[in-house]
Amino acid sequence: MCGIAGWLDTTKELGDRQKELRLMSESLRRRGPDEHGEYIRRHAALLHRRLSVIDPENGQQPMSTLYEGEKYTIVYNGELYNTGELREELKQAGFGFGTSSDTEVLLKAYCYYKENCAEKLNGIFAFAVLEEGSGRLFLCRDRVGVKPLFYHTYPDGLIFGSEIKAILNSGMVKPVVDEEGLNELFFLGPARTPGNGIFKGIRELLPGEYAIFSEGRLQTRRYWKLKAHPHNANEHETIEKLRFLLTDAIERQLVSDVPMCFFLSGGLDSSIICQTASDYRKRHQSGSIDTYSVEYAENRRYFTSSLFQPNADYEYIGMMAKSAGSRHHEIVLENEDVYQALYPSVVARDLPGYVDIDSSLLLFCREIKKNFTVALSGECADELFGGYPWYHNPEILFEDCFPWSREQQIRRQVLKKGLLPRGEEYVREKYLDTLREADSLPDDSRIDRRMREMFALNYYWFMQCLLERKDRCSMYSGLEVRVPFCDWRLIDCAYNMPWELKAYGNREKGIIRKAFEDNLPREIVYRKKSPYPKTHNPVYHKLCVQRMNEIMNDKSRRINTLISYEGVKEIAEHPERVNSPWYGQLMKAPQILAYLIELDHWLESYNVDIDL
Repeated sequence: MCGIAGWLDTTKELGDRQKELRLMSESLRRRGPDEHGEYIRRHAALLHRRLSVIDPENGQQPMSTLYEGEKYTIVYNGELYNTGELREELKQAGFGFGTSSDTEVLLKAYCYYKENCAEKLNGIFAFAVLEEGSGRLFLCRDRVGVKPLFYHTYPDGLIFGSEIKAILNSGMVKPVVDEEGLNELFFLGPARTPGNGIFKGIRELLPGEYAIFSEGRLQTRRYWKLKAHPHNANEHETIEKLRFLLTDAIERQLVSDVPMCFFLSGGLDSSIICQTASDYRKRHQSGSIDTYSVEYAENRRYFTSSLFQPNADYEYIGMMAKSAGSRHHEIVLENEDVYQALYPSVVARDLPGYVDIDSSLLLFCREIKKNFTVALSGECADELFGGYPWYHNPEILFEDCFPWSREQQIRRQVLKKGLLPRGEEYVREKYLDTLREADSLPDDSRIDRRMREMFALNYYWFMQCLLERKDRCSMYSGLEVRVPFCDWRLIDCAYNMPWELKAYGNREKGIIRKAFEDNLPREIVYRKKSPYPKTHNPVYHKLCVQRMNEIMNDKSRRINTLISYEGVKEIAEHPERVNSPWYGQLMKAPQILAYLIELDHWLESYNVDIDL
């Protein structure tokens, strides 16, 4: 994995922008700590920061090649999981290869197929290819949106980067947030509308989208999105197909020239990945796997069961580590450290985020990076296969709103009276826009049609928030995390699977349980879904209350022009009155305060101007 950035301008001499280009590159150092490269011409600059994973000696970027009289240069962030097949296809077309890197395969695939190459790729990626003679630039993001790619356009120019900070460091974009951005932060956050970069003038390529910048203009096109088609397989065939697709996705992602480990929560999804990887290693006599789990100091003392978190993880982690024969490592985080990591979490994300869920992952990845460069994680199975409670509670399922953020009252409570008057309407518009994206078939039943809508809501919103968290918090320490459940073939299968099959046995992720019930301990297979662990220690809440009081008592801070002192104080002093989560399943009073702390830090450290 890497960090990429670039700048094209049809009129300016970019050789005169060395300082800005250096700052853009430096801002991505954490994503690519091993090497850096640049390709600078009069009107174009491509920048690369490398995390060496495949072919460390020969995969340097930017990488160039000549084809039919044109020079092509690529900067690329990601991994291809069908490199071998694509290389053989290109060899048949007459191409030769001097490295074993997927970068060279991708570059030559673009030379041969141009923009149609996107449809041939299986992987997680964001890349840019410059055609030097014509000045044409091609930008592309993977189907699922695992890897980020932001951009800013202005008359005759384009700037892009893996992270927003790279674009801001160009000096061409001021850190400004307007009413639209504030609606995103206060009424949708930590999620954001697909493509919206929050800062005024910054956009992000959508999952499954590419763009062509030519003669000073940018044109975008979706090359892949969720598409409905009939599911003609019977129960047995569906189970076999699912088992094959997921096993194939996992095994394709076990290729690495640097040390690899596995996240293990004791839940179904990470357990399938760990067991499959362990079995693969045994067949190939390549040794045991290493697994990692995260816990919080004194969490077992304070844990209480709830609808969203019915049981603790530690008993199941030990059981699964034994089954997979892994060398298991538990990382225990101190609550003070989780609180302090809220601040670098904002820097990692360039925005307020998922608070302690972000900061704990950032600390977790920092520890793993001491010994490993690549990890596999079980993200996204819940969105694809109905793992969340809102898929199974009829009252929530058919409620006409985002299921993870059902009430806007708590969000309105923290705002100054009269501010952002269209906030609720803004959320409603985004919800309805997503429903219109949910492709369906004429003979879909009422439940299957709603499940397609629910799938689209989770896929384009909740899942993207989690993928953003995973990418930023891992890459902040130069750790590459792969997500096998995000294989587009598996997603297509899941989108078109009838609900009665997906919820096999009337269980969340029932079809996955059935497909892998012979591979895992029975207790793991039939364990009730439990989310990513959060801290239950009251010291975390106390730290957030203390900091929020300091912020509100400092009238010079920008956030105090936006928030209601009385509304926030109510949350701090009476956390038990917050009955509905701010977002997701676990963002209650401490996390709401932490979100406002992150928002304050973002406004101040990024020197954000508020344009209302």
